[in-house]
Amino acid sequence: MILIADGGSTKTTWCLVDAQATRSLFHTEGYNPEFINSAGIIASLLQSLPRTLVTAAITEVYYYGASVVSPPQVATVADAMQAVFSQARVFVGHDLLAAARALLGRRPGFAAILGTGTNSCVYDGEQVAHNVDSLGYFLGDEGSGAFIGKALLRDYLRGQMPAAVEASFLSTYGLEREAIFDQLYNKPFPNRFIASFAKFAYDHNSARYCQQLVAEAFELFFRNIIVKYPDYQAHTFNCVGSVAYNFREALTQVATAHGMTVGKIICSPIDDLVTYHLDTSPA
Repeated sequence: MILIADGGSTKTTWCLVDAQATRSLFHTEGYNPEFINSAGIIASLLQSLPRTLVTAAITEVYYYGASVVSPPQVATVADAMQAVFSQARVFVGHDLLAAARALLGRRPGFAAILGTGTNSCVYDGEQVAHNVDSLGYFLGDEGSGAFIGKALLRDYLRGQMPAAVEASFLSTYGLEREAIFDQLYNKPFPNRFIASFAKFAYDHNSARYCQQLVAEAFELFFRNIIVKYPDYQAHTFNCVGSVAYNFREALTQVATAHGMTVGKIICSPIDDLVTYHLDTSPA
C-alpha cells in the first residue's frame, strides 16, 4: 500500500492507495519543520492516524510538506515518517514540488501556492528549476492567508476597518488586543493563527473593503514575486491552495492584468498528485 501526503502548515491531506488502486483520504495537522520536531510529528501521527491503518503494511510513503527544503528540515520529517512507517520506502519533498507535479504533471511550466503561505516556481517537468523566495510570513508571503490575515488584524487593531466590517469582525472573533498578542508571541503556530482570519475576508467578500484588501494582496504577490521571473508572461499561471481557489476570480483578474494567461487553479493538489504517482515511475 502507498501513502501520499500533501502537508501544509495548517493541515496535511493523506491518500492511502491499496493494491486495487482504491483511494482513501484522511487528514492530520500540518507538520512544518520550522515549528515542530521529529518527536512532535511522531506523536501527532500516532494519535491521529486512522485506527484501521496498519502502518507496517505501508510499502511507500511520498510526503510533500511546507518548509521541507534544507537537509535538516528534510531529515526532521523523513526521520519521523520512517519511525512511524518502518517498512516503507520514504520520499520527502517540498510542497512546491507537489504543487508543480499536481498542476503540470510531466509538462514544464509555472506553478504557485497560495494557502497559509506563498510559494512559486518554474518547473522543468521533473523538478523545480527556478524559485523566487517568498521569505515566509514574517517578511513576505504576499497573497497568502497569513498575509491577508495580518492585514485584517492590523486594520482591526488600528481602528482602520469600516465600522460595519469592524463590528462583524468583533462579533465573529471577540478577541481583545491582549489575546491577539498572546496568540502571536506566546503560543505555538502563530502563522496558522494569522492565516485563520483569511476566512473572514472570504465570508465577507461582498464588502468592498475585503475585496480591495484581497486584490491588493494579490497585486503585491505579482509585483514582488511573480514579475521577478524572467519571461514570466510566457508561462500560463497555475496555482493551488485554499486562498487561490476561494478568491480565484480576484486572482484571475490580477494575473490577467499582469499579462499572464490563467490555467489551472485548484484547492488541493492531492487528487492530481496521486494520479501523478500512479501514472509515473517512483520519484
